[in-house]
Amino acid sequence: MTIPPPDRSRDRRIEDPSNLWIIHPAGRGLLPWFVARGISANAVSVAGLVLGTGAALAYSNWSDWRWTAAGLLLSVAWLIADGLDGMIARATGTASALGRFLDGLCDHGVFVLIYVVLASSIGTVEGWALAISAGVAHAVQSSLYEGERARFHRRCKGDAGTPPARSRNPLVLLYDSVANAADRFARTFDDSLRRHPDPAAFGAAYGEAAVGPLGLMRLLSANMRVLAIFLACLAGNPRLFWWFELVPLTAILVIGLIWHRAVEARLAGTAIQPLSSQSPTQRT
Repeated sequence: MTIPPPDRSRDRRIEDPSNLWIIHPAGRGLLPWFVARGISANAVSVAGLVLGTGAALAYSNWSDWRWTAAGLLLSVAWLIADGLDGMIARATGTASALGRFLDGLCDHGVFVLIYVVLASSIGTVEGWALAISAGVAHAVQSSLYEGERARFHRRCKGDAGTPPARSRNPLVLLYDSVANAADRFARTFDDSLRRHPDPAAFGAAYGEAAVGPLGLMRLLSANMRVLAIFLACLAGNPRLFWWFELVPLTAILVIGLIWHRAVEARLAGTAIQPLSSQSPTQRT
């Protein structure tokens, strides 16, 4: 099988630097080996879950910096697997709704394990309450962020989008409902893009304007959380990570969403309508 060129669906302007220089290059380097041996994307997702479980176990000894360092290394390996499964799915044409759900489940599962391990190591009611609150915030932040990223990438190509096919799997439906929760607020811009006489140019203009809010929201990526967990444990207080999750990251999400909607509203208000939408007197 001929390995396709590097995936261009991710806009470098809003990509996390660690993805650009470490995670994705490592995944592309491993891709031919995995494809040649027929290893499926779902198998790599599960392997990522195993690596993430190892990271969680390492962080159970966060008071020892050597175990904390091991947790970071295993977390980086998990991030590489998380990117590699999508590369395999695209290279082999095996992308599916189930695979997307499994990928998301493994991603969230790793963080759940780390949260549980850290809360157990602290062993207080306050620690558990903080971990659970941060976990809920994390789930909402990540789902909304991924929805915003997907919206940005398709719009930059002049694609106004179509309603996604509804899966019969209730878990997939639940995951999609959270990720697409902001759709109704973003629909006005998509309607303007759909009606525009030059959607490609309008999409490019949108991309330039929306780089700011999407660049801010990349701080909500799993990569940033992996680094924050490591630094908090290295500092000897995992609670710092949970407070980081609850306060700064929530603020970043809110600011980013408001900023993105403001960009959409400004551009939608300046959109040029195609001739077919103008009245006869306007066409003369």
